[in-house]
Order: sequence, then C-alpha cells, then structure tokens
Amino acid sequence: MLTVGLVGFGFAGKVFHAPVIRAVPGLRLTTIVQRHGAPDRPYPNVDFVQGVDELLARAVDLVVVATPNPSHHPIAKQCLLAGRHVVVDKPFTTTVAEAEELIELGREQRRVLSAYQNRRSTGDFDTVRNLVSQGVLGRVTSYEAHFDRFRPELRPGAWREQPHPGSGVWFDLGPHLLDQALLLFGAPQAIGADIRIERDGAAIDDAFDVTLYYPRMRALLRGTMLAVIPGPSFVVQGTNGSFVKHGLDPQEEALKSGHTPDEPQWDVEPAELYGQLTTPEGTRTIPTVPSSFTRYYENVRDAILGTAPLAVTPEHVLNIMRALVLAAASSARRSVLPWTA
Repeated sequence: MLTVGLVGFGFAGKVFHAPVIRAVPGLRLTTIVQRHGAPDRPYPNVDFVQGVDELLARAVDLVVVATPNPSHHPIAKQCLLAGRHVVVDKPFTTTVAEAEELIELGREQRRVLSAYQNRRSTGDFDTVRNLVSQGVLGRVTSYEAHFDRFRPELRPGAWREQPHPGSGVWFDLGPHLLDQALLLFGAPQAIGADIRIERDGAAIDDAFDVTLYYPRMRALLRGTMLAVIPGPSFVVQGTNGSFVKHGLDPQEEALKSGHTPDEPQWDVEPAELYGQLTTPEGTRTIPTVPSSFTRYYENVRDAILGTAPLAVTPEHVLNIMRALVLAAASSARRSVLPWTA
C-alpha cells in the first residue's frame, strides 16, 4: 500500500484529487495540508496538517501538489529533495525553466514525477482517440477541441483571475487540450495563438484560440468563459469521415456533486450526448467509451511499483509547458512562431 499526501485542499484538491486517490486500490490518502478551515468530514481517517514540512515529517510515498500555480515549483522541488514521488496539478509550472529544473531533479533523485493530466482519461477523448488510432476517419486533416463555459461574473478574489504568473484560462484549461492534441499528433511545427480578455473588467485572459500547425493538418484549441451555447467538445475531420461530439465529460459534475469513482455507474453519459460519425455511407451514433480519472493514479501507482511505464512522462509534460509558453508568446507578438525543442 502506497501512502499519499495531498498539498492543497481547495477546489482542485477536494474535487479532482482526494476522492479519486481514495478510489484507487493500492493508494491510501493519509495526510492533507490545509492551511485554513476545519478538517473535512468525509475524511475522518486522514490527518490534516498545516504545512509541507509537517507532511514530509511523516511516512508518505507520494506527494500530490494541488496549490496555486506559482507555488507548484517550490513545493514540488522540496518534496523531490525529500525523496518523495511527486504529482503536480496542471499546469506543471509557470515557466519552461522551472519545469526543466524539476525534471532534472526528478532524474537525480530517481523519483516518479508527473503532471495531473486527468482529462486524457475522459470518455469523449478516449472515443476520439480510438477513432483516430483505428483509422476510421482516414488521415486527419482538421482537429478542433473546445473547453467552453458560461461564467460572465468575475471572481476577483480567486487567484486564477488575478494577474499572476500561471493565471488565466489558457494556463488553466490549455494544458488539458494541449495534452490531448500532443498525445494524438505529437509536437507541431509551429503555433499561432490569440489569447485574450473578453469579459468586462477581467484582469487576466479568459478566452483563447490556439492553432497547432502540422503538415497537411491543423489542430485548433478553443476556450471561452462567455459561451451560453458551448461549441462541440470535439470536431475531427478526416479523409474518410467526420466525427462531432457535444457535451463535457460528466466526471467533473459527478465529483462536484459528491459522487466518487468507486460508485457503480457514477458518471454515465446520456445517450443523447453520444458523438456522430459521418462518412459517405451516412451518419451513425458512436457510444462514448467508458473512462475514469482513476486511470491516471492507477498508472502512477504502477509506475512507482515498477510494474508499468509512466503514461504522463516528464518529457511529455515539458512539451506541454513549451506549447503553453510558445502560445502566449505568439499571442503577444501577433505572429505564428516555430516549434523549438
């Protein structure tokens, strides 16, 4: 049994990490660093401590960092130096240099180091991945992925909406869309981006259109906080057909409602949200492939135990960071920039 410590018990820690970790056999969440507030009732068998030093004084195998983005690097570095395996919530860091430093330290310490790219384990993306890998669509010529929401109100007290390194919707949602695109197609030749503010009074970006340039193919990643009618989650065009999928993966809403991955049928998607595959022969419905965020932590567990290779590798995480930063530079310069690794 591997013991896990969670640093940070805000939205990400409470919704996306703690319940998922506790649903994975072979992992035991023993300690949570929570600087403010009373211990959470659903976790009576978990110790709540005030700081990272107190956490590292305990027998913990894996530390999960789910704190505000600027603190990812120093906390992860401290935990690696203490000999712990580390998972960092996305974005991994706020700069490429910070990411490179952590990755080198992870190698030196011989510890598992990864970023929490949980949305590669969603039913809609797994469905797209299957269609692409099986050649159902032929050669992909156009890939479009949306992460749209409708949140016109500002949250000035939220750190994500304050002008700090790593804040804004691009660094918040961009890592998910980039992870998926890079997993499907690899590193692009160039990136062009429009990362902007759309809401009145916003202090940091809340919308983006980012294009990844590949030979004979483009991948368009889009997100906004002002979509009353969200765009499709995926539109994939190929030489043999097209696939369109609407609706966000249901796991986030299920977790926010208090459901957990160890419940049967906890995140079933309604059939009306299944995607549509259109070929010259006609249109048919493609049932969404079942998936689960638990797959991420199952893989991390197995990688620590040496029974499986790590899925979200440091090298892949570094490419996500390069793409995040390159897109921000492209938007600032208003030009398409070449990929440099």
